[in-house]
Amino acid sequence: MDRRRFMAGTATATAGALAVFGSATPSSANEANEANGTSKAGGTGTADSTGDHVKGLTAITQVFGAGQKLVAVAVEYDRDIDGRTLSTSTFTVTDRTVTKVYTNRSADLAERSRDGRYVIVELSPDDTAAALWVTGQGSGTPPTGGGTGGTGDSGGGVGAGGPQVGDTTPGGTIVAAKATLTQTGTVTTTRGRQYAASTTGLTTDAVKNLIVDDFQQFTFADPATGQTLKYNLFVPKHYNPRKSYPLVLFMHDASVVNVATEGPLVQGLGAVCWASPEDQARHEAFVLAPEYGAVVIDDNYEPSTLFDATANLVESVTRQYSIDPDRLYTTGQSMGAMMSLGLNIRYPDLFAAAFIVAGQWPEAQAVPLAKKNLWILVSADDTKAYPGEQAITEVIQEQGTKVSTALWDGQSTAAEFAADVRTMKAQRTPVNFAAFKTGTTVPTGSTTSAHMGTWQTAYSIPGIRDWIMRQSL
Repeated sequence: MDRRRFMAGTATATAGALAVFGSATPSSANEANEANGTSKAGGTGTADSTGDHVKGLTAITQVFGAGQKLVAVAVEYDRDIDGRTLSTSTFTVTDRTVTKVYTNRSADLAERSRDGRYVIVELSPDDTAAALWVTGQGSGTPPTGGGTGGTGDSGGGVGAGGPQVGDTTPGGTIVAAKATLTQTGTVTTTRGRQYAASTTGLTTDAVKNLIVDDFQQFTFADPATGQTLKYNLFVPKHYNPRKSYPLVLFMHDASVVNVATEGPLVQGLGAVCWASPEDQARHEAFVLAPEYGAVVIDDNYEPSTLFDATANLVESVTRQYSIDPDRLYTTGQSMGAMMSLGLNIRYPDLFAAAFIVAGQWPEAQAVPLAKKNLWILVSADDTKAYPGEQAITEVIQEQGTKVSTALWDGQSTAAEFAADVRTMKAQRTPVNFAAFKTGTTVPTGSTTSAHMGTWQTAYSIPGIRDWIMRQSL
């Protein structure tokens, strides 16, 4: 499995580099003493100082539906460590909950312990301090009714009272990742040498962003529109120019506008899920995720030139690599969902299928969508996107295209979602319209809106992605 392992429905966290730790080199006499459990100074039963034996700390991050989180710290020692001597009380991490401690041969998460120089200290993703992607409204605000927000809530959506085309105000922030760890218990090497507990906090000096680090960052200067687009591109690990690959375009919501280039990767699962080792094992594919410097579309449905620049970017990347032009797919949430619908209308021969998450488009322009392969997912209590999608699918049906519909529980288990997807697939329709039942996309006690809650769940359902990948022009 790839060293950056994806876990659907989980989040990632990162730690920033503040300190580098040196290590002392034992003398040959101390090497011999290690075999019988004596300390560096030669005194039997006396543990060595911890700091001298720590080579460095790596923060490990993962992306959840709600964004990137810090989920572990990998501590590198100068000797192989005996994992049987470790417990969750051996280490503390400031403001975090330690959930699991084990050894490994590399700075990676693992299902089982393997003796090695690295001790992996896993942390609860539910900790407040875990979050590295924070929106300006916290976790989101509930819809206020009336549908005055462009997508059913006042944060992350576009439209009346919300961000307008050209707005460059970021709606979210990528938090600098750091972790401070203290070895509060004795650590023992595989040869019996003991490293004593310490009260000194050690700070991470490296970061490993699972899946996110597998993307490359580029800039596209579009001669047709004069626009410049920053973008992230995932190239299949075993890319072979003699083969032909599909490509998935992911477009973010308005909260990610004018953040760092990597913003679309850390805000949630919309981009990284397609690049996970699990998805790539089933469907090798390119993943393209632009970062928009300004809002592209609002409820006036008159997009900026970044809209056409996006189509031109897709065509440019398709020409640059061995990508199958008959297997280009688009997906997006909120503003990105609106763009996906609009691009399928303006460029009807560009995409083979689209996964539309919590977005809408004027039904008066929706007739061309009757010829497309669509999977639409929205919350029934999303006051703008839900009625908007209902109107679109009615137009599609009026054109003679069959549409399968269903109401799902947004709190379903992975197995239950898989069964829901199979039921819809069995109807063999080109358009699938599923809605989460009212009140099921927002966890109890959360302030996240139903609108934002939709995409926090939508991209954790692999069966939908499998359906998308089977479509072709």
